[in-house]
Amino acid sequence: MTKPAERSAARLAAVQALYQMDVSGKSVIDALAEFEAFWIGREVEGITFQPSDTEFFRNILSGVVQNQREIDVRVDQALASDWPLKRVEAVLRAILRAGGYELMFRRDVPARVVITEYVDVAHGFYGEDEPGLVNAVLDKVAREVRPGELEKKAAGQGKR
Repeated sequence: MTKPAERSAARLAAVQALYQMDVSGKSVIDALAEFEAFWIGREVEGITFQPSDTEFFRNILSGVVQNQREIDVRVDQALASDWPLKRVEAVLRAILRAGGYELMFRRDVPARVVITEYVDVAHGFYGEDEPGLVNAVLDKVAREVRPGELEKKAAGQGKR
């Protein structure tokens, strides 16, 4: 069984790989190979990259690439109409795409977990505004693609 920390590390690695692919034009195969060989579970330039759930990392990265059009449309709809996804900074775009992928295609992962995890990733790169944006956008996507899931949990929390 995979530890939650290994899934968190896989999400962070996937965001970093998606960013690198976006800015360098690398293919998904090159990004997977590079991250698995040189980053995940290693120390690079004094930074330790935590061991991660490699299968989960691969699934997120390839899933985003295979479904990017559909993900981008959904995320675009959740963003302000005057600020489309293509105008969003590259790291933030990678976070939103990875989170969108999990919400849309990984129904085995609870929506609240997905949102919290990617807000945490955003906190690793940004101050307050961007994590709030990630929270708002992914919450909106979750309510569209998983109607009722967020409400069910909230309603059940008050009962004892």
